[in-house]
Amino acid sequence: MNAERLLDRFLQYVAIDTTANDANDGYPSSEGQWELGRLLVGQLTEIGLDDVHQDEHGLVWATIAPTTDKDAPVVAFNAHLDTSPETSGAGVKPQVIRGYKGGDIKLPGDPGQVIRVADNPELDDLLDATLVTTDGTTLLGGDDKAGLAIIVEAAAYLVNHPEIVHGPIRVLFTCDEEIGRGVNHVDLDKLGAAVCYTLDGDAADKIDVETFSADLATVTVRGVNIHPSIAKGRMVNAVRAAAEFVSRLPKDQLSPETTEDRQGFIHPYHLDGGVGQVVLKLILRDFETAVLTKQADLLRETANEVEREFPGVAISVDVMPQYRNPADGLVKEPRAAAYAQRAHERLGRTAQLTSIRGGTDGSLLTEKGLPTPNLSTGQHNPHSPLEWVCLEQMVGAVDVLVQLVQVWAQGPDVAG
Repeated sequence: MNAERLLDRFLQYVAIDTTANDANDGYPSSEGQWELGRLLVGQLTEIGLDDVHQDEHGLVWATIAPTTDKDAPVVAFNAHLDTSPETSGAGVKPQVIRGYKGGDIKLPGDPGQVIRVADNPELDDLLDATLVTTDGTTLLGGDDKAGLAIIVEAAAYLVNHPEIVHGPIRVLFTCDEEIGRGVNHVDLDKLGAAVCYTLDGDAADKIDVETFSADLATVTVRGVNIHPSIAKGRMVNAVRAAAEFVSRLPKDQLSPETTEDRQGFIHPYHLDGGVGQVVLKLILRDFETAVLTKQADLLRETANEVEREFPGVAISVDVMPQYRNPADGLVKEPRAAAYAQRAHERLGRTAQLTSIRGGTDGSLLTEKGLPTPNLSTGQHNPHSPLEWVCLEQMVGAVDVLVQLVQVWAQGPDVAG
């Protein structure tokens, strides 16, 4: 496995701004995703994959030909091109720390940004590792450019080692996963896979088999704007009503700041507007899909209460499904997680089956009928200026993919 080449690929990818833009209805929502997709097409073609192309939606497709005549299931690997709009992904200045010696990591671009061991205790297990951070002014893009680099390096390794027995492998890179549109244009018949794995998980040796179910709520608060000099009895301030609406949402039980494990939440994350109108966006999350309906009902009840207290204000609540917990779908194809565990065992490692407080393209693919667990990529602190990745964990993820395709080719009797 060529760790330096893997690192070089990753550094190339994070240099391209692929921030998703949910204000743009186009797909992909940012030009950088087209640019990164073109780069990947060139690299996959140079490696020697088949059917490499970027389609009219910016999706990147490729095939690794089988090395066996056995009728092995088609396995797909997926990662996404975009990065989160929550933190800037423009002008990323990656810092490569070789032979990490322990302790907090101060980021040079912003003295206030420090990756602290107290908040990242996993650092204690990564002494002498190679870490990559930002300078503290942007996110890094490990979510999910670590996944992209891992898949490309695994493809290169498999092509260069035709003695490794595996069935057909499909590569699919999607766009706009961070804004819930990742699989909008994925043709599952074209993909033709029996199972898929997203490379979009954190740390190492985890197999995510359960995620939140998720909805997006848009709350529009309409008031009446007029010059404040003649506002008495005529102005209806949407800003004040919106502030009251947010203040009434439960803080102790239903906010991400105060919940953990399997507790869901309602998270107001974006506000825009003025006296005449305010638009508030909130994400609704819970492992039990039915709870999302209760959360939406709570928003509507709160809206009604605020309307009564602010005569003249009109509040609408619109809820859009985003993704669903893949646990039910994965139960129907138990080999998806079991074979991933077997791949780790063949490397002398033990993989945890985990639940994550988020979602992936795998949530939507599983909902559409393609079982898709999520695998670790060595990324940490996603969506943040404190984001970092571990190169050794990325190399370990490449090793897992190489073993995983062999397990699928050999079938249920394969030895651990």
